[in-house]
Amino acid sequence: MAAAAGADRATGAAGAAGTTATTTVGRGGATEGARAVGAAGAVRTAHTGRRSAAARRHWRAGFQRGVIEIRHLLRNPKEMTGNLLNIVVALTLASYLSGDVPGTHVPMAHLTLSGFAAYLLFQIGLVSLPQILVTEREEGALLRLRATPGGIPAYLVAKSVLVVTLALATLVLLLGTAALLVDGPLPHSAGGWLTLLWVSALGLLAVVPLGAAIGAVLPNPREALALIMLPVMALLITSGAMFPLSSLPGAVQKIASVFPLKWMAQGLRSALLPDAARAAEPAGSWELPTVALVLTAWAVLGFLLAVPLLRRAARRESGSRLAQRHRRSTGDARTA
Repeated sequence: MAAAAGADRATGAAGAAGTTATTTVGRGGATEGARAVGAAGAVRTAHTGRRSAAARRHWRAGFQRGVIEIRHLLRNPKEMTGNLLNIVVALTLASYLSGDVPGTHVPMAHLTLSGFAAYLLFQIGLVSLPQILVTEREEGALLRLRATPGGIPAYLVAKSVLVVTLALATLVLLLGTAALLVDGPLPHSAGGWLTLLWVSALGLLAVVPLGAAIGAVLPNPREALALIMLPVMALLITSGAMFPLSSLPGAVQKIASVFPLKWMAQGLRSALLPDAARAAEPAGSWELPTVALVLTAWAVLGFLLAVPLLRRAARRESGSRLAQRHRRSTGDARTA
């Protein structure tokens, strides 16, 4: 009876620990099972602790690298010329626009500036970031990341810090300059400012990882811009960023509603324009819950694609591939 009771206790302890202690009999079985439980728990705790510490190191390294890249950007004004030129184009276009949005008393220039603000965020994440990634891949950055533990996650964090800072600075510069020079739109309430912040942040989360995924598969810097700009310009025209979306055919509206730019522009319009401008929206409302849902879905999709594709691109990198690309680019330059 005592042996049977000991076996029962051993079986219960082993079942809780998930070990092979179910075959142990006698009073010593419970002790062995408890030791197995403690050992397994200690191993799991150690693994969890190591993963958490590694993740913290990757995030810290990524933020540090991002700050360094921001400093380099500020010291090289030529790299900021494209963003400044976009702001000049937006202000020039707004200064020449006249009239109101159909069915409202909202100036057409305000709608265009709101849409252009969304487009600049979209462009920085989906055009500028892939170009940066492709250029650095050609220079051997991904090859060096292969030998760095956690290099890919830290690299992605750094680029996110760089792009988010650049995008928010561009947005502030555009809206501030427009308000001073062409009486551009600004939020009218605390709720409007809050909407501007969360739509901008969520919009960047939707496009930055997607831009990283695109940059991981583009062939080279010379072809990157040509492959990206055509679809981006098509989205600019069809997403209602430059003029009311309700003026476009229904089929075009449905296609545009799949992509994040349409919802980024709609969210920024809700923050920057008065409620009367809702009359120009296809649904007659801002649809902010749908804005949040679609942008979140794109953010999740982008993160699911970005890290595996960057890792795949890093695995495919080798010294011979890098040398071959350099020889090809040198030959092209001599031919030109």
